[in-house]
Amino acid sequence: MISEELKAELLDVGLEAARRAGELLRDGRPADLAVAATKSSPIDVVTEMDIAAEKLITGILAERRPEDGLLGEEGADSPGSSGVRWVVDPLDGTVNYLYGLPSWGVSIAAEYRGETVVGIVAAPMRGETYHAVLGGGAWLGTARLACRAAAPLDQALVGTGFAYVQARRARQADVAQRIIPLVRDIRRGGSAALDLCDVAAGRLDAYYERGLNPWDLAAGELIAREAGAVTGGRPGERASGELVLAATPAVFASLQPLLDEAGAWHD
Repeated sequence: MISEELKAELLDVGLEAARRAGELLRDGRPADLAVAATKSSPIDVVTEMDIAAEKLITGILAERRPEDGLLGEEGADSPGSSGVRWVVDPLDGTVNYLYGLPSWGVSIAAEYRGETVVGIVAAPMRGETYHAVLGGGAWLGTARLACRAAAPLDQALVGTGFAYVQARRARQADVAQRIIPLVRDIRRGGSAALDLCDVAAGRLDAYYERGLNPWDLAAGELIAREAGAVTGGRPGERASGELVLAATPAVFASLQPLLDEAGAWHD
């Protein structure tokens, strides 16, 4: 069982790393920012700033917590020996960042023996930093977060996202087409971490997506859950790359079976 002292230390280290990476990304963005590489498809991009931010974060973690493991989107992967593993997305919402849109963030989570215990999402262009500690609630700065009050599905504002692989994107569009008539409206923000935090902050009633990686969801899922949202995947399963759903309890109960029936969990 993890101690409160260790959770506090991990939160402190994660907040420092997220703050400094966010400042680098916000203040160091070159006017001629260009694509440095691609991932799953030619439109799934990495910029030089993704790489620089991960290097900064991994350097801080190595200095402050040298025995911890690390999993990072841009290639960092080491097992560690302490039972703690950091799961890092140095720039969630890279395409937004590339285009100069403000919806991007730095996502850092700490796991202890496989369970997420700390989550931090810094959104520098919003001037916001979200954090949660397992069992300690979710926070935006010093304000405690709570998801929205119960509302019927037809009054729910739902966030989602789309993959950069053409076949999966087409399937996701089919699912969204089936959901749209049943809800208030759908939003596509472009950053899974921020969408999950928006559920926590009451800015969305629900968010779902297929195809996320561990670094996309680890911090935001804990923040949403600690704010009172229900999180999961297919019925009876945890949130995973197969399907992530975070919602107010009432909307979760209505939306999860609809997503399962629509086949949101497969390509």
